[in-house]
Amino acid sequence: VWTRTDRPSRVMFEVSSTESFANAVRLAPLDTSPASDYTVKRLLTDLASDQDIFYRMVAADLADINAVSEPIVGRFRTAPASKRDIRFAWSGDTAGQGWGIDDTGMKTYATIAKHTPDFFLHSGDTIYADGAMKDEVDLPNGGKWKNTVLIDEKRKVAETLDEYRAQWKYNMMDKNVLALSAICPTFYQWDDHEVLNNWSDSKDLSADDRYTEKSIHVLAARAARAFHEMTTIRYEPSEPGRVYRKIAYGPLLDVFFLDMRSYRGPNGSDMQETMTPESRILGEQQIKWLKRELANSNATWKIIAADMPLGLVVWNDGTKKVGAEAVSNGDNGPAKGRELEIADLLRYIKNAGISNTVWLTADVHYTAAHYYNPDKAQFQDFNPFWEFVSGPIHSGTFGPNGFDMTFGPELKFIKAPTAEQGQNLPPSAGLQFFGLVDIDGVTEQLTVRLMDRDDSELYKVTLDPVRSA
Repeated sequence: VWTRTDRPSRVMFEVSSTESFANAVRLAPLDTSPASDYTVKRLLTDLASDQDIFYRMVAADLADINAVSEPIVGRFRTAPASKRDIRFAWSGDTAGQGWGIDDTGMKTYATIAKHTPDFFLHSGDTIYADGAMKDEVDLPNGGKWKNTVLIDEKRKVAETLDEYRAQWKYNMMDKNVLALSAICPTFYQWDDHEVLNNWSDSKDLSADDRYTEKSIHVLAARAARAFHEMTTIRYEPSEPGRVYRKIAYGPLLDVFFLDMRSYRGPNGSDMQETMTPESRILGEQQIKWLKRELANSNATWKIIAADMPLGLVVWNDGTKKVGAEAVSNGDNGPAKGRELEIADLLRYIKNAGISNTVWLTADVHYTAAHYYNPDKAQFQDFNPFWEFVSGPIHSGTFGPNGFDMTFGPELKFIKAPTAEQGQNLPPSAGLQFFGLVDIDGVTEQLTVRLMDRDDSELYKVTLDPVRSA
């Protein structure tokens, strides 16, 4: 659980299995300080499985210990120990392209909350540190978009640590974001806009007048610190700052969160014919971890939460359409570059007999369902699998992106702007998306629904689990 105070404070925590807090357990208080921008988080342990947990936090001013805040109250349900129905949501891309908090607020968060998910998976681009905002934006139809909530740190790109922190504080000024956080856990991963667009070691800011700090390494370090300070992500002693991890959610579900940003080689042509540190996107240690954890998983379903899609072409330079920003290099041929690492992973999943893997992602700012078919692929040594794309949750809508056929993606569904609608549609245009995943506790079937911000169901598919021999 996480909170932030506005001054040096002592935060008192209570945890209860009843909404009345009749049986509350008081935990040792924790102090906040300017060093972490007055944020504090703690890991709650020894909780009963499949139990509604209520928590309450109250802050006392360290300079006047009798001056206390109003309580903040939240709830969540712990993971089950036995098979039961599970529901979770995912999406990505919050407050991008200049579309901030208007009078409606970030509506898609409120729509997700109506479904009372067990948890929400944020697939990355959790903030837009490079997305400066204006008070008003002229719309093509003659209307205006008004960012009725705006702070100075959102009027420019983030460079300092405090400016990166402020990106998070801005999003949490939205009532819908706070309301969803109060009813279920959010599991975060990151992508590029937590730092800046398409960042990798090869990012050159020398000609970008928006930035006075030109070192991508300095900016990435500040952004990573803010990401870990301002989210509930768990601290990993073996690698402080690590984003990739596994969340075990009972016998039916394991979720594997990937980090496709921190360990990648520099963005480039992505045409290497052998695997090298420069051609990787996950990195050797993360791949070893993922293979090991997938092989050891006894859960029926293995969700692989990726911050970028596997088979869509995402150019590093979208204007010139050159360079690889994601996995695919756009040549539709045998695996090369970053595709080599993914090919090796898919081959391993097949040879190790690992079944029921489903990939979830966002990043491209539209929603789609992809079926990866080895019969249609250039690289064929893998078992077929599904990938579902959903987003943005509150950003400009773009797309669609083209396919790279190295892994044989088949388009089963897509909802993206038409040519007539154009690109970078505001949230008010309605093309804001999220996904819902339901796992049946009896049949163990997994159902994916692709939804829009008005809660319309756009696409639905139910997958039967492959049973172990």
